[in-house]
Amino acid sequence: MADQFDVIEVGERGRRRWVGLVVVLALLLIPVVGLLASRDPPPEPLPATATPEPIRSLTRLDNSPNILNEPGVRKGDDEVAQVVFPNGARAEVRYPAELDLDAMGSRPFVGGWVDGRFRQFTAPYGGEVEITRGGQPIRNYTPNVTLWPRQAGTGFYGQVLLFAFGPWRLVMYDRGEGLTFDQRMDLARNLKGRVTKGGYLVLSDGGGVRLASPGDTAMGDPVGPQLWFGGGAGRMVALVPTPDCVKKARMPGVIGGRGRPSDMVCRGDVLVAVTGAGSFRDKVISGVRVTMK
Repeated sequence: MADQFDVIEVGERGRRRWVGLVVVLALLLIPVVGLLASRDPPPEPLPATATPEPIRSLTRLDNSPNILNEPGVRKGDDEVAQVVFPNGARAEVRYPAELDLDAMGSRPFVGGWVDGRFRQFTAPYGGEVEITRGGQPIRNYTPNVTLWPRQAGTGFYGQVLLFAFGPWRLVMYDRGEGLTFDQRMDLARNLKGRVTKGGYLVLSDGGGVRLASPGDTAMGDPVGPQLWFGGGAGRMVALVPTPDCVKKARMPGVIGGRGRPSDMVCRGDVLVAVTGAGSFRDKVISGVRVTMK
């Protein structure tokens, strides 16, 4: 009896081990099968598409520099340039040839008032692409004046009016309480520009637009007609006609506001302001002479 019992007991244990193994394998296989069954089928390849055409506005970028490189006439160790300020005033600029002011190039600047609201008119160093970025204007006021969106990083400045006068591009950044539509139209129609034989831009006003005169200031800055040489992230020189310069000279914001060492000196009724390396500033202050005509 004991032997029979022992045989039966052994047989039961063998079947239980086999059954247990089957159960374990089943438990392991069920999740795997379920996982395989639940997987999404591989996505079908997307149909081939034609390469899109380039954005038309980006194929018409005007990358021409917005500066005038009029060669000076060599006289000994100096060069002499005949310049014209935005109000039409002419001057002779004599400077050490090693300064290469003609290679730095010049740009016009002047402030003005539109129905009593002060605005600045500058020639962007990078040309019109600095404003347009290859996009499209918001509005066309006249054939040569367009409106562009506010640019990122311009703080409290608003939308931008872009003027085209021959090869020159001039901008006015709106700010504070923006100009109305009628004021912008008045400005677009009455701010006129002509290009001299030597390539300088001369501006005229009218209607509700009044351009600043030599010696005018706004918010502590001289805002009369000026010529800026150089710019961007490099060295820069500003010539600012200033009647009674010795008493009324003020550092222009475009020079003093760059956060770099700067100097200025009066040459008759013209302020000469400069920023850049110390040796460059010294040569400008000691060597540049301006004679109004």
